[in-house]
Amino acid sequence: MDRSLVSVRAALVLLLAALAGVSAGLLSVLAGNGIAGGVLAGLTAAGGAVPVFNQAIAPDTSHCRTAVRGAESNTTYSGPAVRGADSKGGGARG
Repeated sequence: MDRSLVSVRAALVLLLAALAGVSAGLLSVLAGNGIAGGVLAGLTAAGGAVPVFNQAIAPDTSHCRTAVRGAESNTTYSGPAVRGADSKGGGARG
């Protein structure tokens, strides 16, 4: 078997989340909230850290090929980059 059970990216995300959870729990216990309060604070911090680290660590796309939208049909897109960018109204350029 040459495949890993968990990817390196997933292991890193979970490791960083666990580190954040342990840190928050330890700080909570040291602040005097008790063991139960520290566990709750640590679990909450770890649960909140998972999506943050998941977004912060870019996925490894070197092994997969992605198609560019519109590349398969020889069409070019000449519209605005942002929906409603050509309409009058607020915005940076006014």
